[in-house]
Amino acid sequence: MRSKLLLTTAAAASFLLAMIQSIPVPVLAQIAQQLGSDVTTVGWVSTATLLAASACTPLLGRLGHVLGIKPVFIGTLVATLLGSVIAATAHDIGWLIAARVLQGTSFGLFPLGISLLRHELPAAKLTNGMAIVASTLGVGGGVALVASGLLTQDGADYRRIFWLCVAASAVVLALACTLPRRPGAGGRVDVVGAVVLSAGLVSLLLPISQGHSWGWTSARVLILFAAAVVILVGFYLLERRTAAPLVSVEMLRHRPILVTNLAAMSVGFAMFALQLATSYFVQSPSAYTGFGFSASVLQASVIYLMPGAITSIVVGPIAGVMVSRMGPRAVLAIACGIGAVSMTSLTFLHADKGETIAGFVVASVAVAMAYASMPALLVSHVHAHETGIANSVNSIMRTIGGTIGSALVITILAAQTKTYGAVALPTENAYRLSYALGAVIFAVGGALVLLFIDRATPAPAPVAAPADPALVTA
Repeated sequence: MRSKLLLTTAAAASFLLAMIQSIPVPVLAQIAQQLGSDVTTVGWVSTATLLAASACTPLLGRLGHVLGIKPVFIGTLVATLLGSVIAATAHDIGWLIAARVLQGTSFGLFPLGISLLRHELPAAKLTNGMAIVASTLGVGGGVALVASGLLTQDGADYRRIFWLCVAASAVVLALACTLPRRPGAGGRVDVVGAVVLSAGLVSLLLPISQGHSWGWTSARVLILFAAAVVILVGFYLLERRTAAPLVSVEMLRHRPILVTNLAAMSVGFAMFALQLATSYFVQSPSAYTGFGFSASVLQASVIYLMPGAITSIVVGPIAGVMVSRMGPRAVLAIACGIGAVSMTSLTFLHADKGETIAGFVVASVAVAMAYASMPALLVSHVHAHETGIANSVNSIMRTIGGTIGSALVITILAAQTKTYGAVALPTENAYRLSYALGAVIFAVGGALVLLFIDRATPAPAPVAAPADPALVTA
């Protein structure tokens, strides 16, 4: 019973953060209209969350080790709940963006949840538990897109989606209060390293997410990219000389960790390219373009995206069994291969609704399998005290990949258009290119795993359950 409660809490937290990330995406234009804001400004509703996530996630992972997982987990959920309440009640774009910054702290819940499982679950249940928790990332994103369409149909108040976030945050917070309380290991927190890493990641993600509106060759974009390189190199040098670094440089350089992080970046890229391209494609007015299905936002969510989300729910436990029997390396490589094939299929076979839905479902299965395998692959190569920060870095790499994927698809769709009357719409070739790019990136991720991670991957070392009286249940 205790193991099931731990697993439920960690999975619910991962579902929550994925939902928070994706839920405003389909209704950004609606938010702009209802708040009387321009599209560029409203874009910050998504960007602010990504920037906050990149800044907070590594620090929260380290704090979980130093202070104990439970207080950091609860504190993160309190910030998320506060941000959700502000977002649900805000009538000003500035307040909404500030609320999304607070919601961005939720990204730290995933590495904290994986650390919790590694410390509390029996070794026999660990791999499957991590797979289930990780696979909910794909489920949460898919459900969010569906819920967004359902709650805002017919021009309804967009704030409904954030009230859903309020309810979900409150439920997860209640679950978190039942977690076992294990004292932290103590030690110092590398605050300087956290600040430098945050500055570097913000300098990197900001021009990636805004490049399509600022212009990829604009001074702002080029200066920020240059700053990101300088700051991140400085962070690497700083961490090499720090006695208790935020991120172990040796851990990052360890080949299996490095390749898993690059694979996470690939999967994040492909997932966002898949969801964004499919959402726009099915809404294309076929009477004008000759392709697409003239779907409304609601139809796009329920008919075309929901089957992928439902399938991902089933895939999580199955992927956990596969990881236990085949090893995380093999499952991750297979997932990337399936993803590459499915997105190649979507590149050429999308004239029929059935073809499009089937391609999206299979690609969603690939994402769920990949997410399920990566924590096990990381855990098999890091010490127990590095679990949180290793998964934090992996989460950041997924975020970077997703941001690049979204920005590139938006850029491709905006660059290849055809004018129908007074309206310019993306061409079919723009969607083909977007899907093909996702297929290539999936394939690259799989190739890296097969070529650079040894076949014999050790199983995670068992972590003994604490027997001392310091472990209490609140």
